Amino acid sequence: MNPAQGLLNTSLLLSLLVFRFCISLDTISPNQPVKDGDILVSKGQTFALGFFSPGNSGRRYVGIWYYKVPKQTVVWVANRDSPLNDTSGVLSINGHGNLVLTGQNRSTPIWSTNASVSSTNDSSAQLLDTGNLVLVLPDSQRFTWQSFDYPTNTMLPYMKIGLDRRTGFSRYLTSWKSEDDPGTGNYSLEIDPIGYPQVFLKKGGTPLCRGGPWTGQRFSGVPEMNHNFVLNYSYVNNQDEVTIVNGITDPRVLTRAVLTESGIIDRSTWNKDRWLVFSSTPKESCDMYKECGPNSYCDPYNPDKFHCTCFPGFEPNSTRDWYLRDGSGGCVRRQGVSTCHSGEGFVPLARVKVPDTSIARADMNLSLEECKQECLRNCSCTAYTSADETRGGIGCLSWHGDLVDTRVYSNAGQELYIRVDAVVLAQYLEKKGLLKSKKMLAVLVVSVAVVLLLLVSIGYWLEEEAGKAKVCLILPQYQHIFKNLHVV
Repeated sequence: MNPAQGLLNTSLLLSLLVFRFCISLDTISPNQPVKDGDILVSKGQTFALGFFSPGNSGRRYVGIWYYKVPKQTVVWVANRDSPLNDTSGVLSINGHGNLVLTGQNRSTPIWSTNASVSSTNDSSAQLLDTGNLVLVLPDSQRFTWQSFDYPTNTMLPYMKIGLDRRTGFSRYLTSWKSEDDPGTGNYSLEIDPIGYPQVFLKKGGTPLCRGGPWTGQRFSGVPEMNHNFVLNYSYVNNQDEVTIVNGITDPRVLTRAVLTESGIIDRSTWNKDRWLVFSSTPKESCDMYKECGPNSYCDPYNPDKFHCTCFPGFEPNSTRDWYLRDGSGGCVRRQGVSTCHSGEGFVPLARVKVPDTSIARADMNLSLEECKQECLRNCSCTAYTSADETRGGIGCLSWHGDLVDTRVYSNAGQELYIRVDAVVLAQYLEKKGLLKSKKMLAVLVVSVAVVLLLLVSIGYWLEEEAGKAKVCLILPQYQHIFKNLHVV
């Protein structure tokens, strides 16, 4: 072999080995930084980390994306609000044991993990198969920082969203500004701990869509969680934290929830060559926060009817606005009635997203019946329901004021019990009793019809056997039934 040719082959082999080593590495160490053009790949080759330019932008960002998905799908961005204008970027471990991103000026970090690291010599950063980038102390394997604590627009399985009550630290999603700019956008998805905790989609800090409180199986305003074929959920609400984590039933499935630039939460799975969206929120007007005003509910299932309806015992605050299909003013209790120790009671409304729980009271030690009695004794209590739907309903949620942002669903939701005056209660009970009477009447009619049919059949059979005269002799007591009956 030509010596020059052999040297060339050796050089190519070494280049391939070095390239393979670089793309298979999942760890950044003090001696092994990541430069623009290099990538880290998680051990199972699920995720990759490196530099990228989104959309039509020429700016450079450090991000994490799915390694085996042909269309680059970014799930996390480090320097989302501090992009690089060239390819000089380097991601490395600095002398303080933190992960830092620098550009042409190596002494001035563009982005840093800024974690408290006790031992600066042993720090390393590893990309896990969950998509989590972690800063690790090898001697203890303790995470001193993780990207899952600082999500951008994507929620991945095993990522925690919510509040650490001990430190006040909150994890939440924020949208990109645009497809070309991953900077912090206008929309956020977070758990609001005020009152009885609930999930909110917000725009500029203002509620846009309310997912409601946790019901033991799902968030009250996210009925799709009942039928999820990919995810399972772990919700915690105690003195230390209020958080939710999505688990996954099949580790081979790639799934994500993305808060888009337009304020839509899309849940999707990867199938062959594309992302299949199986759930989007909000998707209709009744999903929007306060689409119908206080003491009314939104019903999108009757297109011929105004979608806002007053609760039982209430009437429109403005009949003109209601006539013009403007339900924002909501409803007020009917004039001249009393709901305080005057024979009042409760009327159920089925399949609802419960009202805003920021002013609700919760007592997990009460049964539903005890909740009813407690609400009945307190004249300021306007409604109640179970705090947890599991085990037949446990805990008590009660409202003491206006009922805000309620809607109904076709095949999901809870039963909400609304306080009404004695007249409305009597009307409801009368209607309920009338329905029972109609059912009994229907049963009676069917029974009589069956008996008559049986008698006719007996008569016909006897006539065939012995003739009409014999039938009349044998059954004289039934002659009045058959005298007008003609058998063909």
